[in-house]
Amino acid sequence: MPLENYGVLSGTLHRHFRDDPDDQGRWFHVHLEVDTPAGRYACAIDVDSKHSSTGVQWKVLTLYPSVLEPVDPSATGFHDLSRASGSGALDYLRHPALADRAGCLFVRRPPGWLQGLIDRVSRPRPWISGSYLEASQALEPLLVPGRQVLVFGEPFDEGLGVHNVHQNQGDPRDSQWWDDNGIWQDGATLVRRPDGRYDAFLSRFSTQADATDQDGHPLPA
Repeated sequence: MPLENYGVLSGTLHRHFRDDPDDQGRWFHVHLEVDTPAGRYACAIDVDSKHSSTGVQWKVLTLYPSVLEPVDPSATGFHDLSRASGSGALDYLRHPALADRAGCLFVRRPPGWLQGLIDRVSRPRPWISGSYLEASQALEPLLVPGRQVLVFGEPFDEGLGVHNVHQNQGDPRDSQWWDDNGIWQDGATLVRRPDGRYDAFLSRFSTQADATDQDGHPLPA
């Protein structure tokens, strides 16, 4: 089944900080504190595994506000989103503004002749692989205190906060996150620029597939 809850937090960035690399815990995060009328939210952005061979991948995109419709960035606080195209939910593999290239919009891999055409006319936006430090350094220049931020992911069970701010599909069958796979429920961090556009940081783990079925499970290679 997919994530129990999914949505977007809109607010003002107060500050950010990193995990201490020597802290106990398996995953390394960059933490955001986001102010809303309801209070200050804590957002944990996964940027790598500390104690396994799982690597992190990321990309930074600049998006126009129209891409976010019907999400209303001016409506501060956390808002639930339906896991469906057109709801404002994000899907790294299906959303036209986020997919690596147009071919990723197909539920199944397109035939070879069509993929060849897509490769010629669609500019690829490859994932960058690196360490938690490199991923953190890619994210942190976007995090300007006082700017509006949108954080897509799953709300905490208790207290004000958002986690699972990364790809939430494509985990392999033997993964502990297999049951969380689902489409139109990916996380992301977006920061509003002075020109009104948004810088978006997307991240995923190296074990997650880049093609999935309608349940968010990996397609056969």
